[in-house]
Amino acid sequence: MMKRLTAALVAASLGFFTLATPQTARADDPYWQCVTFARLLSGIQIFGDAWTWWRQAVSNFRTGEAPEAGSVLVFQPHGRMNRGHVAVVSDILTERVIRVTHANWGGSRGRVEENVTVVDVSPAGDWSRVKVWYNPINGLGSTVYPTYGFVYRSAENATRDAIQTARGGQNQGQP
Repeated sequence: MMKRLTAALVAASLGFFTLATPQTARADDPYWQCVTFARLLSGIQIFGDAWTWWRQAVSNFRTGEAPEAGSVLVFQPHGRMNRGHVAVVSDILTERVIRVTHANWGGSRGRVEENVTVVDVSPAGDWSRVKVWYNPINGLGSTVYPTYGFVYRSAENATRDAIQTARGGQNQGQP
């Protein structure tokens, strides 16, 4: 419990929590699912529900426990989030505090949220448990979300995707 509290307090004291200005949704705004948005933003060509990304990534991409800018944090199914969630790392603030850009989260159904603070609250510091900034309460949410880890975009995968795109095909995440 002390490590969890410490990570959140350190992040707060360093001013890492920012409140994104809520924008009014318009009727013609696109409705984004987290997987479609994460795939587009990260370039990681994995398809299917968010919770399947980890299983698919393990044999086709580099995966791990440490955030890297541009990597995708894969959330496990949890509570009402029964299909998991994916979010792209936009910034690393400390070894236990990052910012992500993601879509279709909480109070922002179908919308994109940029640079949302995420704090590692896992006892081992391995990003297996996180808390996410939640704008409606102007603070870290009370829920601790389990995660699988990070999927990294490797140079090998980027080259393969570029070749596939140049040939006019769509890469479905297969080697």
